[in-house]
Amino acid sequence: MDELKFEQDLVRALLRDQHPDLADLELRDVSGGWDNQQWRLGEELAVRLPRTERAPALLHTEQTWLPMLAERLPLPTPAPVRIGKPSSLFEHTWSIARWVEGEPADRAPITRIEAAEILAGFLRALHQKAPADAPVSPSRSAPLAGLQRVDGWFEVIADYADADAAWEVSERAIAAPAWQGAPLWLHGDLHPANVVVRDGMLAGVIDFGDMCAGDPATDLSAAWILLPAGAASRFFDAYELADEATITRARGWAVLRALGLIGIGRNGRLGLPGGKPTWEPAGYATLERVLAAS
Repeated sequence: MDELKFEQDLVRALLRDQHPDLADLELRDVSGGWDNQQWRLGEELAVRLPRTERAPALLHTEQTWLPMLAERLPLPTPAPVRIGKPSSLFEHTWSIARWVEGEPADRAPITRIEAAEILAGFLRALHQKAPADAPVSPSRSAPLAGLQRVDGWFEVIADYADADAAWEVSERAIAAPAWQGAPLWLHGDLHPANVVVRDGMLAGVIDFGDMCAGDPATDLSAAWILLPAGAASRFFDAYELADEATITRARGWAVLRALGLIGIGRNGRLGLPGGKPTWEPAGYATLERVLAAS
């Protein structure tokens, strides 16, 4: 991904054109972001502009569904409060959303083990039966078996001492019974850059563009991706609703997501476009937690 960047002048012009009552609030650049570039607007809001080819569709998903779901979620989320319309200034829709205070977990990891109950409560509230018209994601809603065999995914850890053990975890996950229940609402992209932390505690969940309906194991992989070592069993005790097959699939999803973090992080370390250097250590930490639990 090439790093397309918009300037503050554009954001200010968009605000004056469509939301003039907000146009004089302080505007500050926010580092990070993948599909959307973000600015903090005043103390309570954020402006998000899509900057990749797929970003407008993801932002539309967030605009459509998150305001409804946010009402029942026990953690702060960036629920859209205003929608920016395509115009001569900017060709895509854009959002003004709630600001979620905290540092992304790829920079300030969760360190408090009691975050297990916080995350479990959040996912219990989110994981409700999704309506028939809920979005479906080819990379999040699909069964793990169809995704895990993509060539090249394990090349990123070919030199990792426990690569064979990681592969065995994914193979057990592929062999586990598939989800038989109704598709549930999923965040779809729970990794360290998409949650925020304050004082070592999970304090908010952001970036709902990949939200979709599917197997809860996709999200439950966060027990190893986000939480400190030794917290996964405490998380599943609090979540209560996951059987052994679901936990086995969740471990496989955690390995898969770890590989993605490592690959993107390695690109960042090498200075390649779209790379995120802080993601590589987060990916290896995920693998270590998964294998310790196995």
